[in-house]
Amino acid sequence: MITGTNHITLAATDLLRSVAFYRDLLGFHLRADWPRGAYLTSGDLWLCITLVDAVAPRGDDSHIAFSVPRTAFPALVERLHDHVEIWQDNVSEGPSFYFLDPDGHKLELHVGGIENRLSHYRAHPDKGVRVYG
Repeated sequence: MITGTNHITLAATDLLRSVAFYRDLLGFHLRADWPRGAYLTSGDLWLCITLVDAVAPRGDDSHIAFSVPRTAFPALVERLHDHVEIWQDNVSEGPSFYFLDPDGHKLELHVGGIENRLSHYRAHPDKGVRVYG
């Protein structure tokens, strides 16, 4: 039985650049590093950055969304805005900011959780989403 997310590993072509991005811009804590990788944490999230020669980001909607408190969202988006490329405009029910990391991995900052999303769809059955439970 799966009990949750254990860790996420992202490939990077420049380890120092990626560590600086996640630590300095997103506020992750550097927990360990070695010549070809690093471990960072934010809350319960464990992120592994591993050095590779090339990264091939996906061309679809696959991405990682990070939870952000509503009060911290505007300042974090402002801090990121001049340092990242935006890959999608927000069309979700809550505040979201969609951006790329230095190697083109698709990331999102999002306010709210699954219950907010389900409540939105319960209130808007015209969206065509079936909500269970």
